[in-house]
Amino acid sequence: MAKFKAYRIYNVDGKVQARLVDTTLDELDPGEVVLKTAFSSVNYKDALAATGAGKIIRRFPCIGGVDASGTVISSIDSRIKEGDRVICTSYDLGVAHDGGYSEYLRVPAAWVVPLPNGLTLFEAMAVGTAGFTAALAVERMEHDGLSPANGSVIVTGATGGVGSIAIDILAGAGYSVVALTGKAGETEYLKRLGAKEIVVRSSLDLSKIKPLDKATWAGAVDNLGGDVLAWLASTMQIGGTLASIGLAAGHALNTTVMPFILRGVSLLGIDSVNAPMAVRQRVWQRLASDLKPRHLNDMCNTVALEQLPAVFETILKAQARGRTVVKLAG
Repeated sequence: MAKFKAYRIYNVDGKVQARLVDTTLDELDPGEVVLKTAFSSVNYKDALAATGAGKIIRRFPCIGGVDASGTVISSIDSRIKEGDRVICTSYDLGVAHDGGYSEYLRVPAAWVVPLPNGLTLFEAMAVGTAGFTAALAVERMEHDGLSPANGSVIVTGATGGVGSIAIDILAGAGYSVVALTGKAGETEYLKRLGAKEIVVRSSLDLSKIKPLDKATWAGAVDNLGGDVLAWLASTMQIGGTLASIGLAAGHALNTTVMPFILRGVSLLGIDSVNAPMAVRQRVWQRLASDLKPRHLNDMCNTVALEQLPAVFETILKAQARGRTVVKLAG
């Protein structure tokens, strides 16, 4: 096979550097399945990995991209056939195993999810790890008792990838959604996705978080961590469910046990990387059906491999909105 394009991340004299390269299948990491990659996506984790802003990469050099969708061109696993359309996200992809920023991808068969009916290869990457994580949070919260009748659900980091899709799928499932954002200018965008109310983060006084504040939220999807997560815990309703997804505002959590023992609040940690295959398949099926986002075209932009550095910069400066899909195939 002729050489093809990939975006590879290096460690050069202790500094992380990434660039577009020509490579071959022989240079890719081993696996039972080879895909012709159609699309990948850009997540916060990808920006941290490719720039060195976070210690994400565990092996250098490594092709970036924690997400990929494409068509199988060869497989030595009987469960996966040539011509199958598939999804591969997380595991070690893009951090310790060559990832989705490559025109071809070779992965272990155990990482491959069949593309469910109801999703295209583009839509799968418009959803990507961000959307899978949002849907996993919703499923966990529902399992813990959340329903639209319980009351409002608040989503923090609302204009980001996880936040945008969380708002979209929650509103589509009948929930009354409140969006918490630091970007007052994005009100109309968030309302288009389905948010009933917008709260601007600067309106909160996070210097005075009470152990128990006014019981407001039946559910919460938090992408920020830090003081915002502590404030959410204090404002949950009795029996509320709080899904912790991200730490964009900090990894520390300064709170008390009072919301958990006096209001029965559940704090749910959402880990999309280590989700078992049965869970992955079930959640992806829901993302193709009852939890399918309704506004993917509104929240997505599409770029080529050579445009990745500018996308990473935008994400790290908290200037990005929604999802970015990377187009690999013609």
